Amino acid sequence: MKITRRLFLGTGTAMATVAIAELGKSNRGLAQSKVLNLYSSRHYDTDPLLYNSFTKKTGIKVNLIEGEGGELMERIKSEGANSPADVFLTVDAGNLWRAQQEGILQPVSSSILNSQIPANFRSPQNLWFGFSKRARVIIYNKNKVKPSQLSTYEDLATDKWKGKILIRSSNNIYNQSLVASLIEILGMPKTESWAKGFVSNFARPPEGNDTAQIKAVAAGIGDIGIVNSYYLARLKKSTKAGDKAVAEKVGMFFPNQNGRGTHVNISGGGVVKTAPNKEGAIKFLEYLTSPEAQKIFSEGNNEYPVVPGVPASSVLASFGDFKADSTNVAVYGKLNAEAIKLMDRVGWK
Repeated sequence: MKITRRLFLGTGTAMATVAIAELGKSNRGLAQSKVLNLYSSRHYDTDPLLYNSFTKKTGIKVNLIEGEGGELMERIKSEGANSPADVFLTVDAGNLWRAQQEGILQPVSSSILNSQIPANFRSPQNLWFGFSKRARVIIYNKNKVKPSQLSTYEDLATDKWKGKILIRSSNNIYNQSLVASLIEILGMPKTESWAKGFVSNFARPPEGNDTAQIKAVAAGIGDIGIVNSYYLARLKKSTKAGDKAVAEKVGMFFPNQNGRGTHVNISGGGVVKTAPNKEGAIKFLEYLTSPEAQKIFSEGNNEYPVVPGVPASSVLASFGDFKADSTNVAVYGKLNAEAIKLMDRVGWK
């Protein structure tokens, strides 16, 4: 994806879109006063609400530089000490771990962040923090599967699901993090044994994104699929008749409710090591834990709040409450390489 820059002035309108190459010394001067340079791989249409709201509260304008996570990390590294980047935002703890390993983040001391964000949703070194969460759930065709037939991720490797499972490729970070969590919980031998059975139950070779899996389940190509919770919420909220029809044909199931709980992941970020506007960067991260910002995450992109006590959106609430796995999401990154090797060994394309 092309890296672009947008300036948010709190008016609800992007005032400029230019190539990131145009960022220069003038912006560094602004950043040190009333501009925050935000490098983000979150490509959600409602996120500008967050930035505009932050500007209205603080007077700090937001320069949004968008791109894929890996591209932005490389950009920050290549810019070195002259990087204008103040905050790096991305999806999945695995990507945040990579940013940590690349050395582009700095530790943050904030009583607000530490008190608002549960310990399992932030870096043990306070290098990054989760601001919203998503559950990796089972989607099932209501005409083919009863909820009583579903139980755990582990059960999906049994013969009863032969030729019935839909999921995206092993290149996807969400799936890599799910496998990494299983390695942490079950150990490598048991997880590899599980993965062999799981892959043998695929209804087709992995293809498409999570929305594609939901649509394929609704169409009967497979009986069940593994997706992030917000994808179904999007379809349920859609104004398109086709999307609503798909959502009506499928149900959502939270695995492992009688045990450790459902696998969850985060979207989050941290302060860049060379941030010219460190003070503003910390203010921005703290703002993301506010009830207002947490509501925007939930209502806008159908993500679950990470701050305890903040209610989820009505569409998420319609899915019901669930028990979440309390594993520290940092292990998703720590075990990412091992997860990828395991997925390769078992033939998960």
